[in-house]
Amino acid sequence: QVQLVESGGGLVQAGGSLRLSCAASGRTFSVYTMGWFRQAPGKEREFVAGISWSGANTYYADSVKGRFTISRDNAKNTVYLQMNSLKPEDTAVYFCAADLSITTVSEEYDYWGQGTQVTVSS
Repeated sequence: QVQLVESGGGLVQAGGSLRLSCAASGRTFSVYTMGWFRQAPGKEREFVAGISWSGANTYYADSVKGRFTISRDNAKNTVYLQMNSLKPEDTAVYFCAADLSITTVSEEYDYWGQGTQVTVSS
């Protein structure tokens, strides 16, 4: 089992920045691909960013490419999502997830955090 706890969400004005963190405990964090997803009210959960176990490979949804950066610190069992140039359409609950495979498909992730709310005002 892997337990994931997100933090860092909040209210920010458009154009601002936030940094989300996801702390992991349980099984060896460093073997897992980590992903960030988000879900806005009335919408499907969508992939935002992912990072391989070593951190060597990262991948992003087109909607956040160039604005968001995913990173991880395996010594701290933590994955981060730096979000810059935030837009009102980035408003959502953000979830981190862990899986042994490299995937952008939410259904394939085995472990999930409880989510953290990000609200971007215009």
